[in-house]
Amino acid sequence: MSNRDSASQRTAGTSVGGRSRATAHRVWPTLLLGLCLGCSKSLAADAGPDISFRNEVQHGIDEGLRYLASQQTTNGWWSTQDHPAVTALALTAFSGEPTGRYKTPSASLEKGYAYLVGSAKPDGGIYQRELASYNTSLAMLALLTGPDGRYDGTLRKARAYLVGLQEDRGERGRLDTPFDGGIGYGGIQKDPDVNNTYTALQALHYSRHLMADQGSRGAKDLDWKAAIHFLESCQNVPGKNPQSWVSTEARDRGGFIYHPGRSMAGGETNAATGKVALRSYGSISYAGLLSYIYADLKPGDPRVAAVMDWLRSNYTLEENPGMGQQGLYYYLHLMTKGLTAAGVNELELKDGRRVVWRREVAMKLLALQKRDGSWVNESPRWWEKDPALTTSYSVIALETLWRGL
Repeated sequence: MSNRDSASQRTAGTSVGGRSRATAHRVWPTLLLGLCLGCSKSLAADAGPDISFRNEVQHGIDEGLRYLASQQTTNGWWSTQDHPAVTALALTAFSGEPTGRYKTPSASLEKGYAYLVGSAKPDGGIYQRELASYNTSLAMLALLTGPDGRYDGTLRKARAYLVGLQEDRGERGRLDTPFDGGIGYGGIQKDPDVNNTYTALQALHYSRHLMADQGSRGAKDLDWKAAIHFLESCQNVPGKNPQSWVSTEARDRGGFIYHPGRSMAGGETNAATGKVALRSYGSISYAGLLSYIYADLKPGDPRVAAVMDWLRSNYTLEENPGMGQQGLYYYLHLMTKGLTAAGVNELELKDGRRVVWRREVAMKLLALQKRDGSWVNESPRWWEKDPALTTSYSVIALETLWRGL
């Protein structure tokens, strides 16, 4: 396996992130979402943390969690029983509260974890009826924040389930179609896409310590080389990606589309050639960046550099670039995770300006917070009219930002 520190080669005494393997999966603040890279540099570069602004952000977090607590059903789930992903995001938000007040789950939060475990299927997936990989991936992240080891059995099975969803459409073992290596929703929706691939890679990356456990002996890991192949097949890089849809416009170069041949941002038809060039857009480009990071590509890798160039050129907090208000909160959520995981403290834009993006994103989220502590998008695309979902996105982002201020 290339470009990867194979988890299966680790021994029982190996440490992850400076902690023993046995406790690595319970350290949300420094490991779970990969959101501490660069934080120490940020604080070291200044006199110290901005206590006053941190307190403002903490207040926003507190209000968001208070709202989420009021929305949990007596059965333990949030918003909908049909999609464990929403409950998983809410639980992840509680587990990441900076002061650690939810380190020991309350009885109500325990009900949330029990609902996730109760949604596990014999095949290892954690879902109800549909969107199997999406629900499984986010449920895994939440269960990784649970008390040490309690959910390892469920997590091992879920990990194997996700690995089994990786596509190999052409000749077996050969990367001979653009879809090879990707992961889709599962079930009847099998076409791989960047977002489902990203959520799966995230869950597999942060559960990799389980590959060294005795209970996972002989378990198959993801073909990470194939996953990178799929991601390359969704990146707008003319000359490197040979597919006919690749845009030659500078405004699209380096960004990502949803899956080979389809962009949620649409495309443009060349009147002379009839060729349709697909447009890059914001949220999926951050998903692509994070996927490359989880696949262990380094900052100097030309594929990573290309998407970073696109993100710098399209930096905005007013919309999801290419999509307007659709998916705005997911975009801000992924921006926070992506730039933090990439170790970016100040983002240098195309015009040479350097922005203190953590402060800007935090201020934007605080300005958008409703009086009841929630966040909601008036655009319903991608479920963002569901305040449980958008509030979870926003709280997780603020918790991450808090640690870098």
